Amino acid sequence: MRRIPATIVTGFLGAGKTSLVRHLLAEAGGHRLAIIVNEFGELGIDREVLLGCGDAACGADDIVELANGCLCCTVADDFLPALTRLVERPAPPDHIVVETSGLALPKPLVQAFAWPEMRTRTTVDGVVTVIDAAALAAGRFADDPAAAGLPREHDNPLAEVFADQLACADLVILNKTDLVADAAALSREVAARLRPGVQVVAARDGRVAPTVALGLAAAAEDDLAARPSLHELEDGHDHDDFASFAVARGPVADIDRFRDRLRTVIRDHGVLRLKGFAEVPGRSRRLVVQAVADRVATHFDRDWRDGEPRATRLVVIGRRGLDRAAVAAALDGEV
Repeated sequence: MRRIPATIVTGFLGAGKTSLVRHLLAEAGGHRLAIIVNEFGELGIDREVLLGCGDAACGADDIVELANGCLCCTVADDFLPALTRLVERPAPPDHIVVETSGLALPKPLVQAFAWPEMRTRTTVDGVVTVIDAAALAAGRFADDPAAAGLPREHDNPLAEVFADQLACADLVILNKTDLVADAAALSREVAARLRPGVQVVAARDGRVAPTVALGLAAAAEDDLAARPSLHELEDGHDHDDFASFAVARGPVADIDRFRDRLRTVIRDHGVLRLKGFAEVPGRSRRLVVQAVADRVATHFDRDWRDGEPRATRLVVIGRRGLDRAAVAAALDGEV
């Protein structure tokens, strides 16, 4: 029986994982890819973004969403059943890509492939870690909490998740290099933290060829000891450091003012990630919203479907204590 290769795509919130997966789908060249996409929040966005790509490769049956939790903490309940359904299809995929949430640890997923029921059917082709170059340059993942803009008396959970994602990587994609002055220096900084033989590839907009990201043949499930985790003794890891919720608001008449509003909310409330869809009156297509730090990007992807509610809904992710009511009020109002 052929073992189906699987690639685990990890990386912190807003690093560009969905952009990478979307590019891999578009450039698959006839290879049948199946995607398992995981959302931390209560509202699924990334699967909808992939389905809205307008490419025949983005088939609804091939993109499986596991929402409202990190796969690293729900391996037995959610991940393994979804993986089993894919490999047991009459016509199974040529390759499986697992896009984790931005807060997930990759190692528990790699360990799942070593389970007896999976070992004969699949293998981890590689763990691909995507990094937001601008966030790295700004010190968001610094070991020193103060350097990341956090109180000194607190640990930096962002740095801990980032360290685990690097430690498990077989390939690192330094994404959004167009937003930094010295990508080469950042690449060297990242390379110094990696296991021997792990390469760093620079990219923009997640554009990495499938021949680079897929086909690593790492068999990572057989190499667990070389992938240390700061959360080795934990059952998953504690997500109480983070909060996520969905916010609904009215139509967006002025997109520029709306982007300014989002930047203000992110800055004033310390939001780590904001994404979703917005209704723009007079436009047949929905507006995709993607924001991390003070960078807010929007684009129209597909027409609203017949019978689909035209609504503006956003997912907000931040540190523990994020004031849901205050954020919702700040996002509301005419723009």
